[in-house]
Amino acid sequence: MGKSRHITWHHSAVTKSDRHLVNGHKSCVLWFTGLSGSGKSTLANAVDLALYQESCKSYVLDGDNIRHGLNKDLGFGAHDRRENIRRIGEVAKLFVDSGQIVSSAFISPFRSDREIVRKLFEPGEFIEIYLHCPIGVCEDRDPKGLYKKARRGEIPEFTGISSPYEVPEYAEITIETDKTKIEESVQQILSFLKSKKIL
Repeated sequence: MGKSRHITWHHSAVTKSDRHLVNGHKSCVLWFTGLSGSGKSTLANAVDLALYQESCKSYVLDGDNIRHGLNKDLGFGAHDRRENIRRIGEVAKLFVDSGQIVSSAFISPFRSDREIVRKLFEPGEFIEIYLHCPIGVCEDRDPKGLYKKARRGEIPEFTGISSPYEVPEYAEITIETDKTKIEESVQQILSFLKSKKIL
């Protein structure tokens, strides 16, 4: 099916700025990226809890959760991975337009895919958070047993083993999750949001 030529974008009667005023904070996407086991979902949820405790409007988009529903038709080949990230970028944009702070926890291994998503947002709305963690540490954690399966050849094109991970060149925040406590990481992110007048 091709793209319909008979659609028109309808502008909302309530603007994003209106929602910011009601919420008492601006909106953005916190794009957590890093190897499997680097702590993306854990940190995204910890940040979300901290935002909730400050009465902020926020939500977490988790890689596994999205593949249970919206993206359950996608595999893990190069094309499907790009489409996975494209779709989640569009969903994240809807959340940002609704005035919320959305945390996106996806490996998103390729710079080009992350840059495509960044371009969906206004300047300052896309905050790339690179969770740096040596692959040896990620393998030791291996909370889902994925590295063991990848090493046995049961999971093809597994990031860090049989498929590359491209480290961000200009991430807004980099956190070494093998050295930094979760509480310290959360505070680092909240401090960044306050410095940018998002909170």
